[in-house]
Amino acid sequence: MISEPNRWSSGYVTDIEYTHGYYHELNPQRARLALIQAGYAVPDIVNACELGFGQGVSIAMHAAATEARWAGTDFNPTQALHAQGLARACGADADFRDQAFAEFCQRDDLPEFDFIGLHGIWTWISDENRGVIVDFIRRKLKVGGILYISYNTQPGWAAAAPLRHLMTEIGANLISPAGGSTARVEGALDFVDKIFATNPNYLKANPAIKARFEGIKKQSRSYLAHEYFNRDWHPMYVADMARWLGPAKVSFASSAHLPDSVDTINLTPEQQALLKDIPDPILRETVRDYCVNQQFRRDLWVKGARRLTPLERYEVLRLQRFILTAIRSNISMSITGALGSADLSEAVYAPILDFMADSKIRNIGDIEKALQGKVTLDQIIQAVVILVGMGVLAPAQEHAVSLKVKKRTDSLNHHLMERARSSNEIVYLASPITGGGISVGRFPQLFSLALKSGRKTPQDWAAFVLQILSIQGQRIVKNGQTLETEDENRAELLRQAQEFATQQLPILKALEIV
Repeated sequence: MISEPNRWSSGYVTDIEYTHGYYHELNPQRARLALIQAGYAVPDIVNACELGFGQGVSIAMHAAATEARWAGTDFNPTQALHAQGLARACGADADFRDQAFAEFCQRDDLPEFDFIGLHGIWTWISDENRGVIVDFIRRKLKVGGILYISYNTQPGWAAAAPLRHLMTEIGANLISPAGGSTARVEGALDFVDKIFATNPNYLKANPAIKARFEGIKKQSRSYLAHEYFNRDWHPMYVADMARWLGPAKVSFASSAHLPDSVDTINLTPEQQALLKDIPDPILRETVRDYCVNQQFRRDLWVKGARRLTPLERYEVLRLQRFILTAIRSNISMSITGALGSADLSEAVYAPILDFMADSKIRNIGDIEKALQGKVTLDQIIQAVVILVGMGVLAPAQEHAVSLKVKKRTDSLNHHLMERARSSNEIVYLASPITGGGISVGRFPQLFSLALKSGRKTPQDWAAFVLQILSIQGQRIVKNGQTLETEDENRAELLRQAQEFATQQLPILKALEIV
């Protein structure tokens, strides 16, 4: 029974903060690349929307770092307030609300959108809200527009769904509500441990669940509360998703998770041959999910899909711009797919990475010209897609766009760096080059803040951060051990500052974050 004061929450966890994550798939630049790679024409993104934006980190960064005007809602007023604060910090012309889906989606002052994104929220809402969202997509997604939607799916959750159900039931019926969601999570974990200690037949039939549960226990309690303890939770087969979205007149186009498009790391030759003979795209995706045991889908759908001819696809791909986002020497030459770890071909990847190692922006046509006779265009395209999926390369916006949004990203980043003095909640900064967020931890943010305030050397940066920590009585934890003395903390900060100067700072400068 939902108590009266929280009826607005519709059974969703609201007494514990949602995580402050950033999700690359919500960046329209990523969606464009995935769709072009799959052979689809893409629109210019003028108006964009995110439904269920959580703490608003992704939508705020995209509002700051892209030309699009963003609108969105999250029914939790605390989260909406946080997102609005980020938008104000960067001066973005954004419309972030705390309205329920039914209220937001019925607004008559919203434009038609070129991009609508939902990350994860579909799994944790009621069928009534799903209907509201589908109707909104039908009415408000522009012809030619892009829908990004991610959700838990089957068959990957088949073995673990009973564990999730068990944890939810224990939390709801055995643990006192007085302690809130954190107490429910801890109590449920403890009781499941007791159940597993009896060696139930469920565990015997699903031996991998024990290791999965041990992994769950190590995760953030905030994450677990939102992932496992909401009233509504419905993993959905891709075929069922297609039926839900049918009235919205959208068609499945591709996965937004770029490594999914590379069959050689996900499917055996026999599986590839089998899928090739399935003409229906949704049946093909269904069979593919069984082949890889998919448990989380990140899908791109389009309204009025226009297929590119092979010539058009190559021409558009040649113009796509990219920038290296990692130090060349640190880049792993392997990738993990559904089949496990696979080595990247040195003959293909090394020349591409060497050519991009100076962190200058180049398009695929530039790479093709520079490596003519060494690497084919198809090899370059597949390598770039994999490297973007690995977080080693990132699509880059046009120079004029980057210039236009730079003031906003500078303002947002300064705001986040200032917050990092007392918090490690948001470990991302916005890049005007990529149009989205880049992972930057708390101390690198503080080193950047020190640099921007005129401190020139790693010694100066370390002293700046040490003063901030000392004022708050904070100490560094290294390898699980707290560094107690000032000298130990200073030495560790200096080590990290020197590493930042040689490793991360050149990348942040190339991305125009610092």
